[in-house]
Amino acid sequence: MKTEAWGGVVVRADGCVLLREPTNHFDRYVWTFPKGKLDPGESPEDCALREVLEETGVLARIVRRIPGDFAGGTSVNRYFLMEPIEETGKWDWETASIRWVTPAEARELIQQTTNPVGLERDLAVLAAFVEG
Repeated sequence: MKTEAWGGVVVRADGCVLLREPTNHFDRYVWTFPKGKLDPGESPEDCALREVLEETGVLARIVRRIPGDFAGGTSVNRYFLMEPIEETGKWDWETASIRWVTPAEARELIQQTTNPVGLERDLAVLAAFVEG
């Protein structure tokens, strides 16, 4: 059974969405959404907020859950729609850079990923947010 990972699709008031570029394009991801596995005793909401802050430097608040389970290579991924509260400008070593982009730009950037499972997952997450 795959483990759970929780993440966030952070969207500004202008409709731009937050993407992160993993350091050295880890696991062949070029642009993706922040997410990670639960720490012991951690709620899904706390996990998603922590991962967004750690991987993007953005302190956010949850708006609602994005419906669906999204299969990754090693985990089942679930996401919350979030809005930013503050950008700290500091993120952990796992992230090379972050970008705020329109949903159309997000689709183009995500398509640069060469990990086929991750590419399919991230496009499905983007579509769920856009349609949602």
